[in-house]
Amino acid sequence: MKILVTGVTGQLGYDVVRRGKEKGLNMVGISSKELDITNKPGVEKYIKNLNPDAVIHCAAYTAVDKAEDEREVCWKVNVEGTKYLAEAAKTVNAKFIYISTDYVFDGSGEEPFEETGYPNPIGTYGKTKLEGELRVKEALEEYFIVRISWVFGVNGNNFVKTMLKLAESREELNVVGDQYGSPTYTFDLADILLEMVLGEKYGIYHASNEGYCNWADFAKEIFVQSNIEMKVNAITTEEYPTKARRPLNSRMSKQRLEENGFNLLPPWQDAVKRYLYELKSEVKL
Repeated sequence: MKILVTGVTGQLGYDVVRRGKEKGLNMVGISSKELDITNKPGVEKYIKNLNPDAVIHCAAYTAVDKAEDEREVCWKVNVEGTKYLAEAAKTVNAKFIYISTDYVFDGSGEEPFEETGYPNPIGTYGKTKLEGELRVKEALEEYFIVRISWVFGVNGNNFVKTMLKLAESREELNVVGDQYGSPTYTFDLADILLEMVLGEKYGIYHASNEGYCNWADFAKEIFVQSNIEMKVNAITTEEYPTKARRPLNSRMSKQRLEENGFNLLPPWQDAVKRYLYELKSEVKL
C-alpha cells in the first residue's frame, strides 16, 4: 500500500511517515518544497503520477495568531489546498484522511464536544480548517476527518519544547490555567491514523491522548517529569492576550473511536513521559 503524507516536515507528518516505515508500509512524505498544494494543476499532476492508495493530509497553515493577519494565505493552504488534494485523491480512488482541529469549536461550556457537535470557530485558523472539512465532504463520499488538539512531537516546535527552553533561564512562569483540552503526542496519533487508513471505518473522529488538563497543569507535569524545579502560576486567558481568540474548552469526545473498535490513545501524562525520553534520544529517520 502506497501512502502519501503531506506536511512531512511538520510534527505529525514526520511521525506518520516514520511509524509507517517501521510497520513496513510504502510511505511517501512530501513538504511544500516537493508540492505546492495551492497549485491545482500541480496537485492533479502529482497525484496522478504517484497514484497513491491513500493520502494522509497533515500539511496546514497552523500559525493561529499570524492567520489573523494572513487570512488569504491561510485560506489558500487550509481550504483550497485541501480541496485540490481531496479532488485529486478521488480521481485515483485513494483513501483520504484530513487532519482537523479542536479550533472548529467555539470552546463554550465544559462538556466534551461530540463528533456530531455543531462547529462554530471563533478565529481565522479554525474557520479555514472547518471549511477544509466541508471541501472534503463535498469532494468525497467516503473520508476520514480527524480532529486533534495540543500537538507535540519530536520534529518541530511545541509547548513542551517551549517550556523546557524557558526553564533554562527562568525560575517562575505564568501559564494560562483556564483553557482545557487534551495534549496529543504525534507518535501515538500516527499509529491510529495508519490503522484507520488500512481499514474502511470512514467518518469524523476525535483523536488525542486520554485525559484533560489546562495549560498550567500541562506545564507542571512537564517540569515534574523532567526533574526541573519551577514555580508555575496559573493565569487567566484575559491576562495573556493574543491576537487570535482561543477556545476555553477544547475537550473532545472519543465516542466514535470507541464505537468503531479503535484503541484509545494512552493517557497524556504517559505520553509526556515517553516524549521526554524520545527528546533525549533524539530519534531521527
